[in-house]
Amino acid sequence: MAYPEVVRVFATTQDPDHDSPWQTRSPSSSTGSGVVIAGGAILTGAHVVANATFLQVQKPSHPDKAIARVRAVCHDADLALLEVVEPADFLADVEPAELGEMPRLRDEVAVVGYPVGGEEISITEGVVSRIEVQRYSHSQRSLLAVTVDAAINAGNSGGPVFGNGKVVGIAFQKLTGVDNIGEMVPPPVIRTFLDGVANGKRPVVPAMGIITQNLENPLLRRKLGLPDGVAGVMIAQIEHGSAADGTLALRDVVTEVDGLAVANNGTVLYGGRHRTRLDVVLGHHYVGDVIPVKVRRGGAELAIDLTLGEWRPLVPRTRYDQAPRYLVFGGLVFQALTRDVLATWDKWWNKAPKEFLYYYYLGSRSADRREVVILSKILADEINVGYGHLYNEGVATVDGAIPCDLDDFAARLAAASGVVEITTTSGGVIMLDTAEVARANQRILDRYRIPRDRNLP
Repeated sequence: MAYPEVVRVFATTQDPDHDSPWQTRSPSSSTGSGVVIAGGAILTGAHVVANATFLQVQKPSHPDKAIARVRAVCHDADLALLEVVEPADFLADVEPAELGEMPRLRDEVAVVGYPVGGEEISITEGVVSRIEVQRYSHSQRSLLAVTVDAAINAGNSGGPVFGNGKVVGIAFQKLTGVDNIGEMVPPPVIRTFLDGVANGKRPVVPAMGIITQNLENPLLRRKLGLPDGVAGVMIAQIEHGSAADGTLALRDVVTEVDGLAVANNGTVLYGGRHRTRLDVVLGHHYVGDVIPVKVRRGGAELAIDLTLGEWRPLVPRTRYDQAPRYLVFGGLVFQALTRDVLATWDKWWNKAPKEFLYYYYLGSRSADRREVVILSKILADEINVGYGHLYNEGVATVDGAIPCDLDDFAARLAAASGVVEITTTSGGVIMLDTAEVARANQRILDRYRIPRDRNLP
């Protein structure tokens, strides 16, 4: 089988430099795979085109390339939809592939794409070995994925996985340290993405806004008022401003989500066949959808309609296709803590400041703190002499007030007059004269070749 609908994607990308957030890294080139679907669109992986500045596609055994652009992208689900710009009829002779149904365990599949090591199309065969919620490395979201034992290598990414002549998945990652364990985005998640694009929905996987604790301990279940034969998970945290905030309560026991009974280990029976984490329901919905949730509160059962919202952790996970937000004030560079900032450390999960890692793993949003503002760098100048050791710390206060996010911090600095005092989480104290800062800012920007002192709304 020739698979004429499988194309090669050439991407030129330019990633932000989160260590020096006013600039970008050098452009780089990479290749991936994609598949032509109905409407002349090309379905591929979001990581293939993330931070792309120029895209081209090439048909099998065809010497010419066409210029393409991103029509829609869902970084949460690692999916993207491309369209050809020039020549417009480049895909006119290609019969689009059809999206199939969810494969079953042990179904034979073929991973088709353009892995490294050659220029022509490559086909590797295997079987479906696992179907469950997995962590998507591109977005750090937990969504339904299908594991196959066919090889998925660099260049295969974004390429289709065929079963019975139809697309049953999009290859997106492999398990490191082992051989022939790759994962693909399954048809239900793909359909949700495509239907959302067609209906003008935001390409974002929603969240319930809760962190749960399993209830496998019998005493804990009894103390929470769970009768015999009733299972569920306890709400341990509720994210401020989330869908659950004000609707659900701490120590509520979630017994059913979107019509699926929740077990004491936090799993549901998906599709009547696959026991996996309750997060699986999120891949079928959009922000703003309402799902039914049953909880036990004080021994009584409640039926609640929960409106799904965006996932907004205290420390945002990796972001793409957007420039970092920052503020330079008197040579001090302030940012909101994100996973991208953490990744500026080699082996960041060990080497990044422990304070930052605590916020990443255990921090939660509140009314008083929607972001963690950090002092990430100090650009040496006469105005900030003596403060050079206070970088890579969190900002505790500005003039005695705790900033709730970077925008609030910037607004407080703009409103300050005379001497402004900034304290850091180590107890450090920084005092700057606002009039001197106003005179020094342009000098510092010119010295360090920084085009502007901030990237804020």
